[in-house]
Amino acid sequence: MRGLVIKNTGSWYTVLTDDGQLIDCKIKGNFRLKGIRSTNPVAVGDRVGIVPNNEGTAFITEIEDRRNYIIRKSINLSKQSHILAANVDQAILVVTVVNPQTSTTFIDRFLASAEAYRVPVILVFNKTDLLDEDTRRYQEAMVHLYQTIGYECYQISAETGAGVEALQPLLKDKITLLSGNSGVGKSTLINRLVPGASQRTAEISDAHNTGQHTTTFSEMIRLDEGWLIDTPGIKGFGTFDMEPEELTSYFKEIFHFSQDCKFSNCTHTHEPGCAVLKALEDHYIAESRYQSYLSMLEDKDEGKYRAAY
Repeated sequence: MRGLVIKNTGSWYTVLTDDGQLIDCKIKGNFRLKGIRSTNPVAVGDRVGIVPNNEGTAFITEIEDRRNYIIRKSINLSKQSHILAANVDQAILVVTVVNPQTSTTFIDRFLASAEAYRVPVILVFNKTDLLDEDTRRYQEAMVHLYQTIGYECYQISAETGAGVEALQPLLKDKITLLSGNSGVGKSTLINRLVPGASQRTAEISDAHNTGQHTTTFSEMIRLDEGWLIDTPGIKGFGTFDMEPEELTSYFKEIFHFSQDCKFSNCTHTHEPGCAVLKALEDHYIAESRYQSYLSMLEDKDEGKYRAAY
């Protein structure tokens, strides 16, 4: 029997079978040991093979090959990675410039990881209703930066509904991963996009100006035409399994200028004849993006990624 993993609650997985049944499943005994170094060897969005048992549940015995996935370094250092979702058509990264402020480092790490697995990303700037003149100007600069690089950007207020209607056509016939820092308003946005989804929402923690975790597990939400994958809010995004020489290609504008570097193995940090450093000096590459690139170059330093990303 085969099906789609639509929910992961940690130890249990809900599988929608090809004939329309919803079956709670666990991983078969030694399945974890087959070279899968992850906190979740099975991810929401996976196509799996299952074997039902007499209790009305089933064992997952096989994962079909994934066409892509979004992965980050796990906070649990005994493992290596955490897969946010598999087999997605696109990702929507919800960000906010206030209450809480999403760092450009976090945004850039997510974008680079998505680029690595060829997952298109749409940036949604939420909480426009909370912006004053200064923060609105800052958000406009952020939108301009990422649009110039080539990312679609939308400015919305999930709270008031302003701008949300522009997102609806983007979801049609797509499997869309919804991600972002804790507290950026993903659950409120889902309630706008999917009436009746009844996602729990929570107030921002005044003490730390960071989000309360309102989603504790990943789940696929059925749309009229498509799927939305809701994931728990994440405070950090450590990159996983990226070689330094590959990193340049995950930053679109840095890759563009790197073609003109004097040395083919240029790291864009100190080499003579580096076209990237020249573009940075000439303001064709944003300082924030270059700093994100440098921080990812240093990710081989175990534990560093957990600091403030």
